[in-house]
Amino acid sequence: MSIKNLLKSVRPSVGKSNESTRERWLEETLKSIPDNSRILDAGAGTQQYRKFCEHLNYVSQDFGEYDGQGDSAGLQMGKFDYGKLDIVSDITSIPEPDSSFDAIMCIEVLEHLPDPVQAIKEFSRLIKPKGHLILTAPFCSLTHFSPYHFSTGFNRYWYEKHLTANGFKIIEIAPNGNFFEFVAQEIDRIGSISKRYSKSKPGLLERLSVLITLRMLSRFSKRDKGSSDLLCFGYHVHARKD
Repeated sequence: MSIKNLLKSVRPSVGKSNESTRERWLEETLKSIPDNSRILDAGAGTQQYRKFCEHLNYVSQDFGEYDGQGDSAGLQMGKFDYGKLDIVSDITSIPEPDSSFDAIMCIEVLEHLPDPVQAIKEFSRLIKPKGHLILTAPFCSLTHFSPYHFSTGFNRYWYEKHLTANGFKIIEIAPNGNFFEFVAQEIDRIGSISKRYSKSKPGLLERLSVLITLRMLSRFSKRDKGSSDLLCFGYHVHARKD
């Protein structure tokens, strides 16, 4: 076995659960929405979460202008296929009547909006009384999908302030990950980031030191008691319209 494969085989799983945890939470939360409810996927992108909405009347919306390349700064997708969107519009001005939807989900979108508070106001207009709002967004994020990246993230107090102010009652607000998980995620990027921005890559001893650090972070994460207050991947939020 090569040194590279050996290091990979003994790498702890810390920092790897961001997306998988979010998708599990989203799938379970969407199951709680009654069958045949009309749901808007606001900022649907490639509509990757349509698969969790087979029991619902799914409607996709996006502005449809990201091409996968952006302005080439930061992290980009390379390719981006929206598929057939039901609604192409600005997320703060969606051409649907008041109280058009039983539920809205907006997943990893808020950081890409110049005015996310205005989007919350629009969701409040569109959701029926007692309807559901499902949100996720980073707590902290690197520049990605630029030039459509306007905020590094949102903490729980942002949701508590702006959801309440716009007629929503928060049912659940759950952190995804913790401080140690987040740090591990970013340490794991060192190889690709150093190759791109410093035209070099970690040597053997440096890769060993990364492995040792990840093992330490894994141990700390398993014993964690609330470090998500400081930093985490993001928050998962389920609210209802009053």
